[in-house]
Amino acid sequence: MSWVLLFFAIILEFLGTFCTKLSHGFERTLPSVLMFIFYFGSMITWNFALKKIDVSIGYAVWSGLGIAFTAIVGMWYFKEPVTVSKLFFTGLIIVGVVGLSFKN
Repeated sequence: MSWVLLFFAIILEFLGTFCTKLSHGFERTLPSVLMFIFYFGSMITWNFALKKIDVSIGYAVWSGLGIAFTAIVGMWYFKEPVTVSKLFFTGLIIVGVVGLSFKN
């Protein structure tokens, strides 16, 4: 259950970051309000996930997958430049997260 909560926290964090971009520096009300709601929800959900997941693993997975999702959506939705280095290093983040997810 903790891993499900962690994944939900990652999705909420990603949505908060997505709304940050859409808010245009707090010029748009709805994305600005949603940004705070999603970030707050992410912190609450992440807190419960860490009851059974080591903080070192939980934080690496939470931040790493959040970064990877954001980079991928930035390239797709916001039409940010797609470069070989961006794809390569985003892939390394995902590989690192998968590696850390395995129990020693």
